[in-house]
Amino acid sequence: MGLIPPRRYWLTGASSGIGAALAEEILKTGAQLAVSSRSLAPLRVLSLRYPGQVLVLAGDLTNSQTVREIGEQIARDWGSLDTVILNAGTCEFVDAKQFDASIIEHVVRTNLLASSYCIEAALPLLRSGTAPHLVGLASSATYLPLPRAEAYGASKAGMRYLFESLRNDVAPEGIAVTVVSPGFVETPVTANNDAPIPRASPAGKAAQHIFHQLSNQPVDIALSGMLMATLWPLSKLPDRTRLAIGKRMVRSSPPILDQL
Repeated sequence: MGLIPPRRYWLTGASSGIGAALAEEILKTGAQLAVSSRSLAPLRVLSLRYPGQVLVLAGDLTNSQTVREIGEQIARDWGSLDTVILNAGTCEFVDAKQFDASIIEHVVRTNLLASSYCIEAALPLLRSGTAPHLVGLASSATYLPLPRAEAYGASKAGMRYLFESLRNDVAPEGIAVTVVSPGFVETPVTANNDAPIPRASPAGKAAQHIFHQLSNQPVDIALSGMLMATLWPLSKLPDRTRLAIGKRMVRSSPPILDQL
């Protein structure tokens, strides 16, 4: 009876935050991991710490040709993928008094369009994989409109719909699709926040929770049960009530702190 080959993963946004912590969780199992981000140095460090397990694929995922080339390299080196985790993303906040549509454009390109490029590259590889699994990190912010989060929330809402719709289309091929909804997570972007972070989880703890749940290939993974228990009922309130709540939440630093 032959040995079971190690599972092969592709993880984007692997240089910091939840992505870096997820990379550690995956590699500790002995799996093979392809890692992508704009920052090359942290990926090289990871490859030195786990020799023979890491395939470094740095690049700008908002460039469709770059993503296509990453997919081609994975195909040449491995031939297939078993799990793809699309974690890369950004967050920029909107000042309605000086509304700048270029912020919307940048965040949607980084979070939503880049994810679609990665899906295009990943699906052919997953079709050749074992128990194929596509995972996308959306956000708990999509359950309730929050101040100054127009760009971030819109991009993540688009990601949620993209993955949930795709789930229906790839289910006949045996590809599972999971949407992860992080709550407030401590990441590099939170270091510059001048307001307290409610119920923020360390990135390592969030990554452990996500990775533990992934083995069951669930439809959704939600972090911070207390936060979700608050946001979900609020999303069902009448528009006027939600608007009143939103106005009271406006502050100098926005309350969106996810995987970045």
